[in-house]
Amino acid sequence: MEQKKRVLLGMSGGTDSSVAAMLLQDAGYEVTGVTFRFYELNDSTEYLEDARALAGRLGIEHITYDAREIFREQIIAYFVDEYLAGHTPVPCTLCNNYLKWPLLAKLADEMGIFYIATGHYVRKILLEGKYYITSAVDSDKDQSFFLWGLKQDILQRMLLPMGEMTKPQARTLANERGFEKAAVKKDSIGVCFCPMDYRSFLRRDSNYNSIISKVKRGRFVDEKGHFIAWHEGYPFYTIGQRRGLGIDLNRAVFVKEIRPAENEVVLSSLQALEKTEMWLKDWNIVDESRLIDTDGVIVKIRYRKQHNHCTVRRTEDGLLHIRLHEPLTAIAPGQAAAFYKDDLLLGGGIILDSK
Repeated sequence: MEQKKRVLLGMSGGTDSSVAAMLLQDAGYEVTGVTFRFYELNDSTEYLEDARALAGRLGIEHITYDAREIFREQIIAYFVDEYLAGHTPVPCTLCNNYLKWPLLAKLADEMGIFYIATGHYVRKILLEGKYYITSAVDSDKDQSFFLWGLKQDILQRMLLPMGEMTKPQARTLANERGFEKAAVKKDSIGVCFCPMDYRSFLRRDSNYNSIISKVKRGRFVDEKGHFIAWHEGYPFYTIGQRRGLGIDLNRAVFVKEIRPAENEVVLSSLQALEKTEMWLKDWNIVDESRLIDTDGVIVKIRYRKQHNHCTVRRTEDGLLHIRLHEPLTAIAPGQAAAFYKDDLLLGGGIILDSK
């Protein structure tokens, strides 16, 4: 595998993948950069120009790959469909596990390149014959949560040069080497095709606004079904939401349940959102002996600042059942859950139900 030491690097034009290119060169790899055209916010292609320019200065080959159609079919369509189903989608998780990394591997195969790399802030280790993703040195930038679905055929080929570096160190390195623009690039925030508010995206996207426009206002109700107020339409709300409900009550209320068939949104106290069990579908586990019916497992349903101890078992119908050791609020169908133990990413899945 070390022969020729060639690597195909996903280059977004941002700080992280740019510094990854420098680090891979430092390590002696022959780097080829590829920039995927997934979605261009406001039709901006500056990121393409930045990636090409940086590759040119580093003296590495650079190609672009137009994946906008497949991105719309696999990611955006899923994103909208999930909200129409009353779920909370996880497009970045889906994209990383089922589009970005597999596509990178496919292109590398076509070019006769074994190694694939990105600017993700994660690390990996080989333990008892299996590869595991582990958390990055920079806990504030760690992106392991998004990669639980990757299989061994991808994991064994991954190079992750940013895992041992903090973001401030990356900016300093880029600046010291004369790449001032890469050094000061702003971090991306949220989902690439709707970085601020998904509701605005649903309303303006030409492929779906005809469907969304048919969603009429509906009823906010309490847990007993009593009418509270009118809402704009159920797809515009998510489980656990408190702000932006457009109602003024003398108490704090949160979205507990979304009922698409009735176009109803159930509101409750925060305590009523607490759950102690959940079931996962579409799961992936690196090694079941480290996860199923074992102690010390942590589950995360959010990217940052959250972890709960749990016990995991398989059900007869092929789901994963998670028993939380402490109650957790705002568990929503469609969300991702990732499992950790001793800093190893053990796997994860998509939340189907909870109670």
